[in-house]
Amino acid sequence: MHTQPRKMIGLSLLAVTLLLILPTVASAQNTAATPPAPLSTAGATEKITFTDVNVDGPYIAMTFDDGPHGTNTPKLLEMAAKRHIKLTFFVLGECVEQNPTVLQREVAEGHEIGNHSWSHPNLAKLSDEAVRSQLQRTEDIIVKTAGVKPKLMRPPYGELTKRQRIWVNRDFGYKVILWDVDPLDWKRPGPSVVARRIIAGTRPGSIILSHDIHPPTIAAMSQVFDALLAKGFKFVTVSELLAMDKGGERPEVAKTPQARLSPRGHVVPPSATVPEVQPAQSPATATSPH
Repeated sequence: MHTQPRKMIGLSLLAVTLLLILPTVASAQNTAATPPAPLSTAGATEKITFTDVNVDGPYIAMTFDDGPHGTNTPKLLEMAAKRHIKLTFFVLGECVEQNPTVLQREVAEGHEIGNHSWSHPNLAKLSDEAVRSQLQRTEDIIVKTAGVKPKLMRPPYGELTKRQRIWVNRDFGYKVILWDVDPLDWKRPGPSVVARRIIAGTRPGSIILSHDIHPPTIAAMSQVFDALLAKGFKFVTVSELLAMDKGGERPEVAKTPQARLSPRGHVVPPSATVPEVQPAQSPATATSPH
């Protein structure tokens, strides 16, 4: 005669237990069913890629790719030291391996080092694993050789997909640095042509591309440095330029330094506002590297 009350008590306990555990199960199911945020949305509010920088003042960044070179780069460093200007070098790991003392000198003299991959492949055509290896090997040898960790990278040929840029920034912390002034010096048009293209194309906030592996480029640099300094431009590293970023897009025609008298008393004209060489990423089919 006590069976019915015991059944009622048992059913009540079962109901209470179900009420306690069902929310937990549902929560676990919801959590498991919620996919992670897609990679394409990660860091969407942070600017990763720069071709130029919107700055106040006549600041520019001169960059050199594909070194360090055993003989050409030291000549370039002498020119920079003489004029007290700072440069940014996007180095190849295999060249650092060949010329470690040149990299050490670049760092010792206050220049910035960026990652340009190990052997200059088109990263956009590689697997993520291969891209990671190219960048990690180069970062490791830079750190081992000169004791600095790069903050920047420049993809060979300017080729890196949007998805790759996001995960490279996430995993390595790199900003992806392209350019807005390209003298096409890898075609070796001659020192005077290289110099003219750079001088005509540079404006405040410019990131200028060149290569310290080509002798004609090195031969052009004295004229380039002196002309840009005479126009009032100030050379900074890429990271210094990024630190000045006002945000937003740079005006299509940026204000340039005013003309002034050169040391010999001649009027130095203001720099051109429209680049002679239009900003462009090198195509993946380029026959010579950036």
